Amino acid sequence: MTLPSPNHRTRTLWLAGTLHTFTHLYNAALMPLYLPLLEDFKLTSVGQATLLVTVMMLAYFVPSYPMGMLADRVSRKQLLGWGLAINGLGFVALSLAPNYPMALVCAIVAGFGGSFYHPAATAMVARLCPGNTGRALGLVGIGASVGFFVGPIYSGWRANTLEATMGAAAWRQPVLELGVLGVLAAGLFAWLAKEEAPPVAIERKSPPFAEKLFPTPMLWLLFIAAALAFSLRDFAGSSMSSLGSLFLQRAHGFNLKDTGLALSGISLASAISNPLFGHLSDRGRTRWLALVLCLAATLMAAFPHLPQRCVIPTFLVYGFFFLASYPMIEAALMESVPDAVRGRVFGFFITVGGLVGSLAHWQVGRWVQKLGDAARSPAGFYAIYAGLAALVIISLLGLPCLRAIRRREHLDVPAALPTAATAVPHSAFRTPHAP
Repeated sequence: MTLPSPNHRTRTLWLAGTLHTFTHLYNAALMPLYLPLLEDFKLTSVGQATLLVTVMMLAYFVPSYPMGMLADRVSRKQLLGWGLAINGLGFVALSLAPNYPMALVCAIVAGFGGSFYHPAATAMVARLCPGNTGRALGLVGIGASVGFFVGPIYSGWRANTLEATMGAAAWRQPVLELGVLGVLAAGLFAWLAKEEAPPVAIERKSPPFAEKLFPTPMLWLLFIAAALAFSLRDFAGSSMSSLGSLFLQRAHGFNLKDTGLALSGISLASAISNPLFGHLSDRGRTRWLALVLCLAATLMAAFPHLPQRCVIPTFLVYGFFFLASYPMIEAALMESVPDAVRGRVFGFFITVGGLVGSLAHWQVGRWVQKLGDAARSPAGFYAIYAGLAALVIISLLGLPCLRAIRRREHLDVPAALPTAATAVPHSAFRTPHAP
Protein backbone atom coordinates (compact mmCIF):
# COMPACT_ATOMS: atom_id res chain seq x y z
CA MET A 1 0.00 0.00 0.00
CA THR A 2 1.23 3.49 -0.88
CA LEU A 3 1.19 5.62 2.24
CA PRO A 4 -0.53 9.02 2.10
CA SER A 5 1.70 12.08 2.20
CA PRO A 6 2.01 14.09 5.43
CA ASN A 7 0.18 17.00 3.76
CA HIS A 8 -2.71 14.72 2.83
CA ARG A 9 -2.89 13.35 6.37
CA THR A 10 -2.88 16.83 7.90
CA ARG A 11 -5.55 18.12 5.51
CA THR A 12 -7.76 15.11 6.14
CA LEU A 13 -7.44 15.38 9.91
CA TRP A 14 -8.39 19.07 9.83
CA LEU A 15 -11.42 18.45 7.63
CA ALA A 16 -12.55 15.45 9.69
CA GLY A 17 -12.19 17.53 12.84
CA THR A 18 -14.29 20.33 11.35
CA LEU A 19 -17.12 17.96 10.46
CA HIS A 20 -16.79 16.45 13.94
CA THR A 21 -17.51 19.93 15.31
CA PHE A 22 -20.86 20.16 13.54
CA THR A 23 -21.81 16.57 14.33
CA HIS A 24 -21.61 17.15 18.08
CA LEU A 25 -22.72 20.77 17.98
CA TYR A 26 -26.11 19.52 16.78
CA ASN A 27 -26.18 16.81 19.46
CA ALA A 28 -25.77 19.36 22.25
CA ALA A 29 -27.58 22.47 20.97
CA LEU A 30 -31.04 21.51 22.25
CA MET A 31 -29.97 20.63 25.78
CA PRO A 32 -30.30 24.11 27.34
CA LEU A 33 -33.66 24.56 25.56
CA TYR A 34 -35.79 21.87 27.21
CA LEU A 35 -37.97 24.24 29.22
CA PRO A 36 -38.69 26.65 26.30
CA LEU A 37 -39.52 23.62 24.13
CA LEU A 38 -41.86 22.40 26.86
CA GLU A 39 -43.67 25.74 26.88
CA ASP A 40 -43.67 26.44 23.14
CA PHE A 41 -45.14 23.07 22.16
CA LYS A 42 -47.41 23.02 25.25
CA LEU A 43 -46.05 19.66 26.37
CA THR A 44 -47.28 17.95 29.51
CA SER A 45 -43.94 16.71 30.87
CA VAL A 46 -40.21 17.36 30.75
CA GLY A 47 -39.80 13.85 29.38
CA GLN A 48 -41.50 14.91 26.15
CA ALA A 49 -39.01 17.75 25.71
CA THR A 50 -35.98 15.53 26.34
CA LEU A 51 -37.50 12.91 24.00
CA LEU A 52 -36.61 15.20 21.09
CA VAL A 53 -32.92 14.65 21.79
CA THR A 54 -33.48 10.93 22.38
CA VAL A 55 -35.16 10.36 19.01
CA MET A 56 -32.50 12.46 17.29
CA MET A 57 -29.77 10.36 18.88
CA LEU A 58 -31.57 7.10 18.07
CA ALA A 59 -31.74 8.18 14.43
CA TYR A 60 -28.06 9.10 14.75
CA PHE A 61 -27.00 5.66 15.96
CA VAL A 62 -29.47 3.12 14.53
CA PRO A 63 -28.16 3.44 10.94
CA SER A 64 -24.53 3.23 12.07
CA TYR A 65 -23.97 -0.35 10.89
CA PRO A 66 -25.37 0.25 7.37
CA MET A 67 -23.26 3.41 7.27
CA GLY A 68 -20.26 1.34 8.28
CA MET A 69 -20.99 -1.02 5.38
CA LEU A 70 -21.07 1.95 3.01
CA ALA A 71 -17.86 3.33 4.53
CA ASP A 72 -16.10 0.06 3.63
CA ARG A 73 -17.09 0.23 -0.03
CA VAL A 74 -17.94 3.77 -1.26
CA SER A 75 -16.46 7.26 -1.15
CA ARG A 76 -16.08 8.38 2.44
CA LYS A 77 -15.83 11.99 1.26
CA GLN A 78 -19.30 11.75 -0.26
CA LEU A 79 -20.71 10.14 2.88
CA LEU A 80 -19.28 12.85 5.12
CA GLY A 81 -20.43 15.76 2.94
CA TRP A 82 -23.97 14.52 2.40
CA GLY A 83 -24.32 13.60 6.04
CA LEU A 84 -23.56 17.11 7.26
CA ALA A 85 -25.92 18.63 4.67
CA ILE A 86 -28.81 16.43 5.84
CA ASN A 87 -27.98 17.13 9.47
CA GLY A 88 -28.09 20.89 8.90
CA LEU A 89 -31.30 20.75 6.86
CA GLY A 90 -32.93 18.76 9.65
CA PHE A 91 -32.16 21.58 12.07
CA VAL A 92 -33.50 24.19 9.66
CA ALA A 93 -36.75 22.22 9.41
CA LEU A 94 -36.88 21.76 13.20
CA SER A 95 -36.73 25.52 13.72
CA LEU A 96 -39.84 25.86 11.53
CA ALA A 97 -41.79 22.90 12.97
CA PRO A 98 -45.42 23.96 13.62
CA ASN A 99 -46.12 21.28 16.22
CA TYR A 100 -44.48 18.62 18.38
CA PRO A 101 -45.04 15.59 16.07
CA MET A 102 -43.39 17.47 13.20
CA ALA A 103 -40.54 18.46 15.52
CA LEU A 104 -39.96 14.76 16.24
CA VAL A 105 -39.79 14.03 12.50
CA CYS A 106 -37.28 16.84 11.97
CA ALA A 107 -35.16 15.59 14.87
CA ILE A 108 -35.09 12.15 13.24
CA VAL A 109 -33.94 13.63 9.92
CA ALA A 110 -31.19 15.60 11.66
CA GLY A 111 -30.03 12.54 13.57
CA PHE A 112 -29.98 10.44 10.39
CA GLY A 113 -27.66 12.97 8.77
CA GLY A 114 -25.33 12.77 11.76
CA SER A 115 -25.13 8.97 11.42
CA PHE A 116 -22.97 9.34 8.30
CA TYR A 117 -20.00 10.74 10.19
CA HIS A 118 -18.42 8.34 12.66
CA PRO A 119 -18.11 5.05 10.73
CA ALA A 120 -16.58 6.80 7.70
CA ALA A 121 -14.36 9.26 9.56
CA THR A 122 -13.01 6.84 12.18
CA ALA A 123 -12.11 4.15 9.65
CA MET A 124 -10.51 6.78 7.41
CA VAL A 125 -8.35 8.21 10.20
CA ALA A 126 -7.32 4.74 11.40
CA ARG A 127 -6.07 3.88 7.90
CA LEU A 128 -4.21 7.17 7.50
CA CYS A 129 -2.43 6.94 10.87
CA PRO A 130 -1.87 3.26 11.74
CA GLY A 131 1.13 3.87 14.00
CA ASN A 132 -0.39 6.56 16.21
CA THR A 133 -4.12 6.05 15.92
CA GLY A 134 -4.88 7.25 19.44
CA ARG A 135 -3.15 10.58 18.87
CA ALA A 136 -4.81 11.08 15.46
CA LEU A 137 -8.29 10.34 16.79
CA GLY A 138 -7.53 12.59 19.74
CA LEU A 139 -6.73 15.46 17.37
CA VAL A 140 -9.94 14.85 15.43
CA GLY A 141 -11.70 14.70 18.80
CA ILE A 142 -10.87 18.39 19.31
CA GLY A 143 -13.62 19.02 16.79
CA ALA A 144 -16.12 17.25 19.05
CA SER A 145 -14.91 19.37 21.97
CA VAL A 146 -15.52 22.55 19.99
CA GLY A 147 -18.96 21.33 18.91
CA PHE A 148 -20.05 20.37 22.42
CA PHE A 149 -18.79 23.76 23.61
CA VAL A 150 -20.33 25.95 20.92
CA GLY A 151 -23.69 24.14 20.68
CA PRO A 152 -25.12 24.73 24.15
CA ILE A 153 -23.40 28.05 24.82
CA TYR A 154 -24.65 29.54 21.54
CA SER A 155 -28.20 28.18 21.71
CA GLY A 156 -28.60 29.11 25.38
CA TRP A 157 -27.19 32.62 24.90
CA ARG A 158 -29.13 33.31 21.70
CA ALA A 159 -32.45 32.06 23.08
CA ASN A 160 -31.94 34.01 26.29
CA THR A 161 -31.34 37.29 24.43
CA LEU A 162 -34.48 36.78 22.33
CA GLU A 163 -36.71 35.54 25.14
CA ALA A 164 -38.05 39.02 25.96
CA THR A 165 -39.32 39.59 22.40
CA MET A 166 -40.08 36.05 21.17
CA GLY A 167 -41.12 34.36 24.39
CA ALA A 168 -40.94 30.56 24.45
CA ALA A 169 -40.36 30.50 20.67
CA ALA A 170 -36.92 32.07 21.17
CA TRP A 171 -35.37 28.60 20.92
CA ARG A 172 -36.18 28.52 17.18
CA GLN A 173 -33.76 31.23 16.07
CA PRO A 174 -30.47 29.63 17.22
CA VAL A 175 -31.62 26.26 15.86
CA LEU A 176 -32.27 27.88 12.46
CA GLU A 177 -28.94 29.69 12.41
CA LEU A 178 -26.94 26.60 13.35
CA GLY A 179 -28.75 24.56 10.69
CA VAL A 180 -27.97 27.06 7.93
CA LEU A 181 -24.34 27.21 9.02
CA GLY A 182 -24.07 23.42 8.76
CA VAL A 183 -25.44 23.38 5.22
CA LEU A 184 -22.89 26.01 4.18
CA ALA A 185 -20.09 24.04 5.83
CA ALA A 186 -21.14 20.91 3.93
CA GLY A 187 -20.75 22.80 0.65
CA LEU A 188 -17.33 24.08 1.71
CA PHE A 189 -16.25 20.55 2.64
CA ALA A 190 -17.34 19.21 -0.76
CA TRP A 191 -15.17 21.88 -2.40
CA LEU A 192 -12.04 21.45 -0.26
CA ALA A 193 -11.94 17.72 0.50
CA LYS A 194 -10.13 15.30 -1.77
CA GLU A 195 -11.40 11.88 -2.71
CA GLU A 196 -9.76 9.17 -0.68
CA ALA A 197 -7.70 6.62 -2.61
CA PRO A 198 -9.57 3.31 -3.04
CA PRO A 199 -8.74 0.84 -0.24
CA VAL A 200 -6.27 -1.89 -1.04
CA ALA A 201 -7.05 -5.30 0.43
CA ILE A 202 -3.77 -6.37 2.01
CA GLU A 203 -4.69 -8.45 5.00
CA ARG A 204 -7.16 -10.74 3.24
CA LYS A 205 -7.37 -12.60 -0.06
CA SER A 206 -11.12 -12.00 -0.52
CA PRO A 207 -12.68 -8.62 -1.37
CA PRO A 208 -12.86 -6.41 1.74
CA PHE A 209 -16.64 -6.12 1.82
CA ALA A 210 -17.11 -9.89 1.50
CA GLU A 211 -15.16 -10.50 4.71
CA LYS A 212 -16.99 -11.44 7.89
CA LEU A 213 -16.75 -9.04 10.79
CA PHE A 214 -15.61 -11.80 13.15
CA PRO A 215 -14.74 -15.34 12.07
CA THR A 216 -15.64 -17.12 15.34
CA PRO A 217 -18.55 -17.02 17.82
CA MET A 218 -16.12 -16.26 20.66
CA LEU A 219 -14.94 -13.08 18.92
CA TRP A 220 -18.56 -12.04 18.43
CA LEU A 221 -19.28 -12.66 22.10
CA LEU A 222 -16.28 -10.61 23.22
CA PHE A 223 -17.18 -7.78 20.86
CA ILE A 224 -20.82 -7.61 21.98
CA ALA A 225 -19.72 -7.72 25.62
CA ALA A 226 -17.33 -4.80 25.02
CA ALA A 227 -20.00 -2.80 23.19
CA LEU A 228 -22.54 -3.35 25.96
CA ALA A 229 -20.03 -2.46 28.65
CA PHE A 230 -19.01 0.80 27.02
CA SER A 231 -22.67 1.62 26.31
CA LEU A 232 -23.01 2.13 30.06
CA ARG A 233 -20.40 4.87 29.81
CA ASP A 234 -22.39 6.40 26.95
CA PHE A 235 -25.61 6.30 28.97
CA ALA A 236 -23.93 7.99 31.92
CA GLY A 237 -22.26 10.65 29.77
CA SER A 238 -25.49 11.50 27.92
CA SER A 239 -27.33 11.65 31.23
CA MET A 240 -24.74 14.01 32.67
CA SER A 241 -25.53 16.62 30.01
CA SER A 242 -29.33 16.46 30.00
CA LEU A 243 -29.53 15.94 33.75
CA GLY A 244 -27.13 18.84 34.23
CA SER A 245 -29.43 21.12 32.24
CA LEU A 246 -32.48 20.28 34.33
CA PHE A 247 -30.52 20.15 37.59
CA LEU A 248 -29.10 23.64 37.10
CA GLN A 249 -32.42 25.20 36.10
CA ARG A 250 -34.54 23.42 38.71
CA ALA A 251 -32.24 23.06 41.72
CA HIS A 252 -30.05 26.15 41.25
CA GLY A 253 -32.34 28.48 39.28
CA PHE A 254 -30.04 29.02 36.29
CA ASN A 255 -31.43 30.86 33.26
CA LEU A 256 -30.96 29.64 29.66
CA LYS A 257 -27.76 31.62 29.09
CA ASP A 258 -26.08 30.42 32.29
CA THR A 259 -27.20 26.84 31.68
CA GLY A 260 -25.72 26.85 28.18
CA LEU A 261 -22.50 28.34 29.50
CA ALA A 262 -22.22 25.70 32.23
CA LEU A 263 -22.93 22.79 29.87
CA SER A 264 -20.38 24.08 27.37
CA GLY A 265 -17.75 23.74 30.09
CA ILE A 266 -18.00 19.96 29.83
CA SER A 267 -16.25 20.00 26.47
CA LEU A 268 -13.92 22.97 26.75
CA ALA A 269 -10.96 21.25 28.44
CA SER A 270 -11.38 18.10 26.34
CA ALA A 271 -9.83 20.01 23.43
CA ILE A 272 -6.60 19.50 25.39
CA SER A 273 -7.27 16.12 26.95
CA ASN A 274 -8.38 14.33 23.76
CA PRO A 275 -5.04 14.62 21.91
CA LEU A 276 -3.04 14.45 25.16
CA PHE A 277 -4.49 11.20 26.49
CA GLY A 278 -4.89 9.82 22.97
CA HIS A 279 -1.13 10.22 22.53
CA LEU A 280 -0.31 8.84 25.98
CA SER A 281 -2.58 5.86 25.44
CA ASP A 282 -0.62 4.77 22.37
CA ARG A 283 1.83 3.44 24.95
CA GLY A 284 -0.69 1.92 27.35
CA ARG A 285 -4.42 2.17 26.70
CA THR A 286 -5.69 0.22 29.69
CA ARG A 287 -4.05 2.24 32.45
CA TRP A 288 -4.90 5.61 30.91
CA LEU A 289 -8.50 4.62 30.21
CA ALA A 290 -8.95 3.32 33.74
CA LEU A 291 -7.49 6.55 35.12
CA VAL A 292 -9.71 8.97 33.19
CA LEU A 293 -12.93 7.02 33.71
CA CYS A 294 -12.37 6.50 37.44
CA LEU A 295 -11.69 10.20 37.93
CA ALA A 296 -14.74 11.12 35.84
CA ALA A 297 -16.94 8.78 37.90
CA THR A 298 -15.71 10.36 41.12
CA LEU A 299 -16.63 13.83 39.86
CA MET A 300 -20.06 12.60 38.73
CA ALA A 301 -20.89 11.29 42.17
CA ALA A 302 -19.64 14.46 43.87
CA PHE A 303 -21.31 16.94 41.50
CA PRO A 304 -24.69 17.54 43.25
CA HIS A 305 -22.96 17.88 46.62
CA LEU A 306 -20.87 20.85 45.49
CA PRO A 307 -21.82 24.53 45.98
CA GLN A 308 -23.19 26.48 43.02
CA ARG A 309 -19.94 28.38 42.45
CA CYS A 310 -18.18 25.07 41.71
CA VAL A 311 -20.54 23.99 38.94
CA ILE A 312 -18.59 25.29 35.92
CA PRO A 313 -15.11 24.32 37.25
CA THR A 314 -16.41 20.81 38.01
CA PHE A 315 -17.89 20.45 34.53
CA LEU A 316 -14.53 21.52 33.09
CA VAL A 317 -12.56 18.93 35.05
CA TYR A 318 -15.16 16.21 34.50
CA GLY A 319 -15.16 16.80 30.74
CA PHE A 320 -11.36 16.87 30.67
CA PHE A 321 -11.27 13.27 31.86
CA PHE A 322 -14.54 11.75 30.64
CA LEU A 323 -14.42 12.88 27.00
CA ALA A 324 -10.78 11.81 26.71
CA SER A 325 -12.00 8.21 26.94
CA TYR A 326 -13.61 8.36 23.50
CA PRO A 327 -10.54 8.58 21.23
CA MET A 328 -8.75 6.01 23.40
CA ILE A 329 -11.56 3.47 23.15
CA GLU A 330 -12.01 4.14 19.44
CA ALA A 331 -8.30 3.59 18.87
CA ALA A 332 -8.37 0.37 20.90
CA LEU A 333 -11.31 -0.88 18.85
CA MET A 334 -9.76 0.05 15.49
CA GLU A 335 -6.51 -1.68 16.43
CA SER A 336 -8.39 -4.82 17.45
CA VAL A 337 -9.74 -5.57 13.95
CA PRO A 338 -8.34 -5.57 10.39
CA ASP A 339 -8.77 -2.50 8.19
CA ALA A 340 -11.13 -4.29 5.79
CA VAL A 341 -13.92 -4.44 8.39
CA ARG A 342 -13.26 -1.33 10.50
CA GLY A 343 -16.16 0.72 9.13
CA ARG A 344 -18.68 -2.02 9.83
CA VAL A 345 -17.20 -2.92 13.21
CA PHE A 346 -17.29 0.69 14.36
CA GLY A 347 -20.78 1.12 12.96
CA PHE A 348 -21.99 -1.91 14.93
CA PHE A 349 -20.16 -0.73 18.04
CA ILE A 350 -21.68 2.73 18.13
CA THR A 351 -25.10 1.34 17.25
CA VAL A 352 -25.07 -0.58 20.51
CA GLY A 353 -23.61 2.29 22.52
CA GLY A 354 -25.82 4.82 20.81
CA LEU A 355 -29.06 2.94 21.38
CA VAL A 356 -28.34 2.65 25.09
CA GLY A 357 -26.88 6.14 25.43
CA SER A 358 -29.71 7.80 23.51
CA LEU A 359 -32.28 6.54 26.00
CA ALA A 360 -30.56 8.60 28.68
CA HIS A 361 -32.09 11.94 27.62
CA TRP A 362 -35.65 10.62 27.77
CA GLN A 363 -34.99 8.66 30.94
CA VAL A 364 -33.49 11.69 32.66
CA GLY A 365 -36.63 13.67 31.88
CA ARG A 366 -38.73 10.94 33.49
CA TRP A 367 -36.50 10.81 36.56
CA VAL A 368 -36.69 14.56 37.09
CA GLN A 369 -40.45 14.54 36.54
CA LYS A 370 -40.84 11.86 39.24
CA LEU A 371 -38.74 13.89 41.68
CA GLY A 372 -41.49 16.48 41.84
CA ASP A 373 -40.73 19.15 44.44
CA ALA A 374 -37.52 17.31 45.39
CA ALA A 375 -36.04 18.52 42.08
CA ARG A 376 -35.87 22.02 43.58
CA SER A 377 -33.10 20.87 45.92
CA PRO A 378 -29.67 19.39 45.02
CA ALA A 379 -30.28 16.63 47.58
CA GLY A 380 -33.02 15.20 45.37
CA PHE A 381 -30.40 14.38 42.73
CA TYR A 382 -27.84 12.59 44.94
CA ALA A 383 -28.95 9.03 44.13
CA ILE A 384 -29.20 9.66 40.37
CA TYR A 385 -25.67 11.03 40.08
CA ALA A 386 -24.27 8.20 42.25
CA GLY A 387 -25.92 5.63 39.99
CA LEU A 388 -24.44 7.23 36.88
CA ALA A 389 -20.97 7.13 38.47
CA ALA A 390 -21.39 3.41 39.13
CA LEU A 391 -22.23 2.80 35.46
CA VAL A 392 -18.97 4.45 34.39
CA ILE A 393 -16.95 2.17 36.66
CA ILE A 394 -18.77 -0.93 35.39
CA SER A 395 -18.02 0.10 31.79
CA LEU A 396 -14.33 -0.64 32.38
CA LEU A 397 -15.20 -4.32 31.94
CA GLY A 398 -15.08 -3.63 28.20
CA LEU A 399 -11.29 -3.22 28.27
CA PRO A 400 -10.33 -6.90 28.77
CA CYS A 401 -12.82 -7.81 26.02
CA LEU A 402 -11.05 -5.59 23.49
CA ARG A 403 -7.66 -6.96 24.53
CA ALA A 404 -8.91 -10.51 24.02
CA ILE A 405 -10.24 -9.64 20.55
CA ARG A 406 -6.89 -8.13 19.60
CA ARG A 407 -5.00 -11.24 20.70
CA ARG A 408 -7.36 -13.60 18.92
CA GLU A 409 -7.20 -11.51 15.73
CA HIS A 410 -3.37 -11.67 15.95
CA LEU A 411 -3.07 -7.88 15.76
CA ASP A 412 -0.72 -7.21 18.67
CA VAL A 413 1.78 -4.50 17.74
CA PRO A 414 5.42 -4.45 18.87
CA ALA A 415 6.28 -1.93 21.57
CA ALA A 416 8.30 0.30 19.20
CA LEU A 417 5.56 1.91 17.16
CA PRO A 418 6.44 3.62 13.87
CA THR A 419 6.16 7.36 13.56
CA ALA A 420 3.55 9.04 11.40
CA ALA A 421 6.13 9.56 8.67
CA THR A 422 7.11 5.89 8.49
CA ALA A 423 3.87 4.25 9.61
CA VAL A 424 2.92 0.99 7.96
CA PRO A 425 -0.40 -0.82 7.96
CA HIS A 426 -1.26 -3.23 10.77
CA SER A 427 -1.08 -6.13 8.37
CA ALA A 428 2.71 -5.82 8.56
CA PHE A 429 2.57 -6.75 12.23
CA ARG A 430 0.27 -9.74 11.87
CA THR A 431 1.69 -13.18 12.57
CA PRO A 432 0.22 -16.61 11.80
CA HIS A 433 0.17 -17.59 15.46
CA ALA A 434 -1.43 -16.08 18.52
CA PRO A 435 1.10 -14.39 20.80
